[in-house]
Amino acid sequence: MIVYVYSKCSTCKDALKLLQKLKVSPDIREITITPPSVNELKTMLHFQNDNLKKLFNTSGNLYREMQLAEKLSEMPLKNALELLSSHGMLVKRPFLLGTNFGLLGFNPKEWTSKLQSFL
Repeated sequence: MIVYVYSKCSTCKDALKLLQKLKVSPDIREITITPPSVNELKTMLHFQNDNLKKLFNTSGNLYREMQLAEKLSEMPLKNALELLSSHGMLVKRPFLLGTNFGLLGFNPKEWTSKLQSFL
């Protein structure tokens, strides 16, 4: 299990606290240093019912600066995944990828439910 976080993000810190409370020890990666790979993004995309927009941090400054709201619908999937894998700040976080599931953003009830079923 891998979790990508932004160390300055309070929501990511809350997610890590929950993982610790549940005694889950994932591989923790700083999303700004090591963003998810294209293959990891493809896997997460599958878990998000192929909704590409869910992978993006749509409230982030970089998303707005790059005007991705206007460009995303026309962008080829390959290009979008490469963009995400090269700019960690574009990726919705926290980003938790398990063997048979993926979680984006932090919803404590959803995370607890999903993680307890895999413990």
